[in-house]
This record gives sequence, structure tokens and C-alpha cells, in this order.
Amino acid sequence: MNKVFREEKKFLLNIEEYIKTSRRLEQVMAQDPHNGPDGYPVRSLYFDTVYDSDFFEKEDGLELRRKVRLRVYDPDADFAMMEIKQKEGSFQMKRSLRVTREDGMRIAAGEYEALLGYGDPFAAECYALMRSRCYRPVTVVEYDRKAFVAKENDIRITFDSNISAAESSLDVFSPKLNTVPVIDRFDVLLEVKYNGFMLDYLRGLLNAVDKSELSVSKYTLARQNAYQTHIF
Repeated sequence: MNKVFREEKKFLLNIEEYIKTSRRLEQVMAQDPHNGPDGYPVRSLYFDTVYDSDFFEKEDGLELRRKVRLRVYDPDADFAMMEIKQKEGSFQMKRSLRVTREDGMRIAAGEYEALLGYGDPFAAECYALMRSRCYRPVTVVEYDRKAFVAKENDIRITFDSNISAAESSLDVFSPKLNTVPVIDRFDVLLEVKYNGFMLDYLRGLLNAVDKSELSVSKYTLARQNAYQTHIF
């Protein structure tokens, strides 16, 4: 199991603001080694209870809440990441476990027993949680991410674009999903993640982004879109 504990802040940028901010960060931060010209793809299958408890806890603004997901970076990859992201205020704890593609497909199909073959306490916790609270797959979210990292203070700054989601098909390993945008195609989500405090030189660069902090997640954006579609 891998565990990360950081503070996280989010902002919504337009394309011009994204380009300017990204170019500034290129001068002072290292790029994520997985970055291509446009970053790298991310696709996550989210799970929720039969009552959509995690979604409504976020909508209701509860301080303590979680998201459960299976993440892949390439539909053809031979592995996936089983993750639980827990939030308390602005602080996030993300725990993840690498699973094989075959087990990822079983988990995506609701066969959570696949987790019990890993002999890891986190895998057992995921199994117990998902079984006892009747979690089931509900939506797939995909986007392109460009990331910058600074070893000092475990700082990670990401730009997520082309954010879209699917609920009609939940095959996270499919080469091509029929998704719909959940934000404007010309908007980019900036996420700033750090441990304890932000370095002054990065804070100065980010302060140039004249935006209010958001309290939003890609998962809730996807579910809000689905709920509105079902209503109308």
C-alpha cells in the first residue's frame, strides 16, 4: 500500500490562464516523468453505496468523507490502482494498492473478493468497506493531466483538462468510452497539493492566478451531470 497525506486546493482556469501558469511553472518545477506534450491520460471508475452516500456527503459539505475508485492510466495497461481518498477539511489522505489487470476487471465487475488475494491490510479494508456498505460502480471519469512536482515539501501541481464522464458504460479498460463533458472544454482544473506549507516562490506564482478556491471534485461533477440528465 502507498499512502499520501497532503493539503489540497483547487481552482478553475480558462485556457489562457492555464497556458500562462503552466509556462511559469515549467521554469521552476520538474515535470512529471509521465508528461507528454499534453500531459498524460487518467481514467477512474468510481464506486458508491446503493444510496450514493459518498456523493451526498460531498454535496452536503460533510467535513469527513471519502471516495473509492479504481484508476488506470492506459486501458491496455497490465495493472490498475485501487484507491480510497479520504478528506477532512482541506486535508486529503490517499491510499492506493496496485492490482493486476485481471483483478482490476473483477473488481470493476463487483467481484471484490479479488482484493483478498493480496495479503495487504488496506486490501482487506477495501473489501470489508465495499461489501458491508454495498458499494457498486457508478461512473467513469477521464481527463488529461499535466503535472509538476517539487521534492521540497512533497508539492504537486496538476492541470486537468478535457474532463468527461460516462455512466452508460463502466468498462474502465475499454479502448474507447462514450463520455460527455462535465465542464466546459475550454476550462482547466488546477489542483495544488502540498504537505504542511507552500514554498514562497511557488505561492507567488500561484497568487498571480486571480481565482477563488473551489470546493469541487471530478466525481461530484460527473454525478451532478448524470442527476441533471435523469431529471430533465
